[in-house]
Amino acid sequence: MSSHIKHGVLARLLAGTALAAVAGAASAADLRNEADVATAPVTTPSADPVEIAPAGDPNPYQVDDIIVVGSGETRSVSTLTPSNLDVLPPGTSLQKALNFLPGVSAQSIDALGVNEQSLTLQVRGFNTTHLGYTLDGMPLGDGAYNNYNGLTISRALISENLGRADLATGIAGLGIASTSNLGGALIYTSRDPSRSFGVSASQGVGSENSQRTFLRLDTGEHRGFSAYLSGQYSKQDLFVDQGDYKTSYGRQLNGKLKYEFERGAITAFVDLSRTNQADDAYLSKDMLNRLGWDWAGYAPDWQAYLDRAYCTVTGPTAPGKCVPATSPQKNSDVTFTNGQILRNDDLYYIAADYALTDNLSVRGQVYSHKNKGAGNNFITGWSTQGTATTADDLPVQIRDTRYTIDRSGVLGSVSWEFGVHHIQAGFWLEENTSSAARYLRTNVTGPFSLAHYLSGRPDKAQWVQETDWETRQFYIQDTVSLFDDALTVDFGFKSTYAKSDARAVDGVALTPPPASSQFASGSLTAEDNFLPEIGVHWQVAPGHELYASYAENMAMFQGGFKLGPQSVSQAVWDLQGKHLKPETSKSFDAGYRYVSGPLQVSLAAYHVKFNDRLLQYNPCPTNQQQNPGCGNSFHNAGSVTSTGVELGVLWKPAPWLTWYNSASYSDTTYDNDLNWCTGATCVIKATAGKQQVDTPKEMFSSVVTANWGGLSASLMGKYTGERFYTYTNDQGFGGYTTFDLGVSYDLGEIGAPGAKFAVNVTNLTDKRYASNFDGSVFAPDDATGSIVVFHASAPRQIFATLSYDF
Repeated sequence: MSSHIKHGVLARLLAGTALAAVAGAASAADLRNEADVATAPVTTPSADPVEIAPAGDPNPYQVDDIIVVGSGETRSVSTLTPSNLDVLPPGTSLQKALNFLPGVSAQSIDALGVNEQSLTLQVRGFNTTHLGYTLDGMPLGDGAYNNYNGLTISRALISENLGRADLATGIAGLGIASTSNLGGALIYTSRDPSRSFGVSASQGVGSENSQRTFLRLDTGEHRGFSAYLSGQYSKQDLFVDQGDYKTSYGRQLNGKLKYEFERGAITAFVDLSRTNQADDAYLSKDMLNRLGWDWAGYAPDWQAYLDRAYCTVTGPTAPGKCVPATSPQKNSDVTFTNGQILRNDDLYYIAADYALTDNLSVRGQVYSHKNKGAGNNFITGWSTQGTATTADDLPVQIRDTRYTIDRSGVLGSVSWEFGVHHIQAGFWLEENTSSAARYLRTNVTGPFSLAHYLSGRPDKAQWVQETDWETRQFYIQDTVSLFDDALTVDFGFKSTYAKSDARAVDGVALTPPPASSQFASGSLTAEDNFLPEIGVHWQVAPGHELYASYAENMAMFQGGFKLGPQSVSQAVWDLQGKHLKPETSKSFDAGYRYVSGPLQVSLAAYHVKFNDRLLQYNPCPTNQQQNPGCGNSFHNAGSVTSTGVELGVLWKPAPWLTWYNSASYSDTTYDNDLNWCTGATCVIKATAGKQQVDTPKEMFSSVVTANWGGLSASLMGKYTGERFYTYTNDQGFGGYTTFDLGVSYDLGEIGAPGAKFAVNVTNLTDKRYASNFDGSVFAPDDATGSIVVFHASAPRQIFATLSYDF
C-alpha cells in the first residue's frame, strides 16, 4: 500500500476514533434506526439463559423466541435467531442456516456449510456476490470464495455467539456498509456478554470422523464492564471416495468486551480464525453418469495417479509409462487430491455509542481485517529432478495460489429525532490492499500433505496482481411518523464511490510471470452520487400491516482472480476496460404482514430490474480457469428482470408446538439474447426469456418444532426447484427435497442440571443432488454435459453433541 493511502486511512481512523470517544452512539432503539437494518422490533436475544414462563402465564402462545417477520419495517425482512439453529448440528454456518427462509437457496457441499469453495447463496435471483454482509455494522465484503474484500460469516463469528441474523431480501437499507448489495443484505449481530458469570461447553462427534469442541466463558457484569471469550476446534473428513489427505480443520477464537455507562456504551470485538479445508471435486454431468456422486482423487495411490498423468501431458515421457485409465474413467479425470484451502483471518473492531441528548445520538466504529489465504493442489505438468536425464522427471506439479487482504475502515453516524421526524446520516470509509498470485512448483518428487502454507520460493509464476481499493459511502434518510405512528414514510439517498487500481507485479517466484499469462494493470471506478430509497409502512389495524418500498443500487466492480474484470490479459483490458459499466439494480418491494398472538404471516411481492450485468467469456478448458493466455474477457451483457412472490407463516397452535412454512416463486429471466464470443468468432445465443442460471423458480420449506418436558425435536423439509447452469437452459438439474432432524434432551430432568444431549441428522432421507454451481464456468449450452460445474451433495450424516451451561 502506498504511503499516501496509508496516511489517508490513519487520518480517517483517528477521526473515527475521536468521534467515538467524544460521542459514541445511540440508545438501543436508536441503534436500530441508525444502521437502517430491517429488523423485527424485538430485542437482541440475551446471552443469559432464557427464562421459562411460569404456569398461568397470560400469553403462553407468544412466539417472540422465533421472530421471522420484520414487523414495522417498510421492506421485506426475515429474521433468524439462535432458536432456529436447533435443527442443525452445532457449528453449522449461519449462512446455510438461512435456507428455510422465503426466497433463499443456501447451498454447500458439506453438511455444516463451512466449506469455503462450495458455500453459495441465491436470494430473489441475486447470487452470493450481489448481496451485502455486515457483522455488528462492520462490512464483511461480498462473500466471494476467492476473497479480496472480506470473509464469510463462518470465519467471522462462531455460531453459538450469534445474537440474530436479519435478511433484507430485496432492499438492504441505506446505512448498510456494502458496495455489493444489489439484491439485499444479511445483517448479523453478535451476542453481547452475559450480565452473569457463566461457562458454556460442548463436545460433538459424528459422521466422517467429525469432532467439534466449543467453550465460552462469560465474566458477568462488573461496574459496567462485561466480557466473554470463546473458542472452537473442529475437524471432519471428506465424504467422497478419497483415501488420504482428506481432513479439514478449523480453529477460531471470539472475544467481546462491553462497557456500559449512563448514556452509552463502548464495545470491542476480536475474531481470530484459522481454517484448513480439504477440497472436493467439481463434477460434470458426464462424470456423474460415469463415476457416480462420490468420485474423488487417487490419494494415497501415487503410482496410479502418475500412470494416468503420463498420458495427459506432452514432454519427455519415457515410452510405456502411460497406463490409460480403465473404463468408465477417462484420462482427463485424473487427480491425486482436489487440494487444500487455507485461510487465516485476524478481525477487530471498536465501537462507541453515545446519546448526546434524549433525541440526539451518535455512533463511531473503527475496524481492521488482515487475511492470508492459499489454495494448494497437485496438477499435471513436468517436474524436473535436477538431473541431466529426463527419465526421472515426473508429470506432476504443485499449483500454489495465494491471497492477501489488508483492509481498515471507519463508520460513523448520527440519529436525530424532532417532531415527527427521525433523521439519520452516516458515512463509511475503507481502504484495502489485496493480492492474488498463482505459482507453480516444478520440483515434485512424491506425495505429501498440502495442508499447510508452502515454504520456500516457488519455481515459476503464472500471474501476480495487487489491487488498491478505495471505498467512500455516505447516506442521509428521514423517517416521518404520522397519525400516532400508524403511518411511517422513510426517504433518502446514498452516495457511493469505489475505485480499484490493479497492477501486475513480478511476485516472489524464481521465474516471474510471462507476459502471455500475466494479469493486467488498470483502474476501474464505480460512482453514483444519488441512489434513492423510499419506503412506506401503514399499520392498517392492530396486527395488520402494509408496506411498499423502492430502491436503486450500484455494485462496485468485483475483484479477485475468478470474478473480477481486471483478471484478463493486458491486451484484452486495453480493448474492454474503458467500456465496462458497473452493475445496477432497481427494486420494488411490497407486502402485507399479520402479527398477532400465536400467528405471524408475511406476504411479499417484488419486481427487480438488474442492469448491465457483467458476464465472463471464458474459452479456457474448465481445468484451466482464469488464465489470461486463454483469452478470457468480461462484457456487459444486458439486463435481467425478476418478478416473484414470497409467503412466510409462523404458527404456534399450542404452547409446546411451533410450525413455520415458507413458499416462493421467482420468474427471473434474461431480457436479451447473448452475443457469445470465442476469440474473434461471435454467435447469437437465444437466451431472452430464459430462466437465469442457478435460480430455482419454486421453493418450499417447513419446520416443525416441539418441546415437551425436557425433550425438544425439530424437523425441517425443503424443496428446491429446477436449476439451470447454461444460459439457454439446455442443461440443469431437476428439483429435489431434503429433510433435517434435530432432537435434544435436557439432562436436568434426570439430575444433571445445565447438561443437554442432542442428536442431529442432516439429509435424513439420504437424497443425492447437485448442491452448488461454479458461477465462473457458466456457458450458453452444454450438449455433451462436459462442463465441470457442480459439487455433489453430502449424503446423510449424523452428529451427537453433549453440552453444559453453568
